[in-house]
Amino acid sequence: MTPLGLYEPGGSVLHRAPAGPKLLAVVALAAAVVVLASPWWLGGLLAAVLTGYGVARVPRRRWWPLVRTLVVVSVVVFAVQWWLLGAMTAATVCLRLVTALAAASLFTLTTRVDDVVSTVERAVRPLQRFGVRPELVGLLVGLTVQAIATLSGIAGEVRAAAKARGADRSPTAFVVPFLVRTLRHADQLGEALAARGAGDR
Repeated sequence: MTPLGLYEPGGSVLHRAPAGPKLLAVVALAAAVVVLASPWWLGGLLAAVLTGYGVARVPRRRWWPLVRTLVVVSVVVFAVQWWLLGAMTAATVCLRLVTALAAASLFTLTTRVDDVVSTVERAVRPLQRFGVRPELVGLLVGLTVQAIATLSGIAGEVRAAAKARGADRSPTAFVVPFLVRTLRHADQLGEALAARGAGDR
């Protein structure tokens, strides 16, 4: 199965749209889900994002892993938030999380990473006079986009391992290994970047 979050070739209007406006739309949506506190408004945003998957004609093999991952994460988050802050707050937090992740995944499925990096580098190039390094900003954005695919792949492997042990219904059997492997990946990525001199003047 192709990892979730990597570009899925297509000819839809979302695939043909420039990377810049799409990136701004995702950033605006992320800001909106943080500001909005009404589950109804958040539900409307989520419905709009899901409509985008239909417009982009994303095949089932690409969106189904996202659904499974979000269901598991949402159950855990909802349970914790409900216990601490109540059902309404739990629903709001889950809708924010699901909407943001679904939008980010739709963006990466319909946009090549190279296009995103090039767009960001062009946007920040005027800031070079203030010491901003476009190539590092582009690297950061590229790594962020790729992280969606990486974390999705880790989630799928952890879920498969839990199912093989007969613990696929246990949230702990998913969350703990997922966090451990994610932190391990972050350490390895940091070491690789340091070895290549990323961040050195």
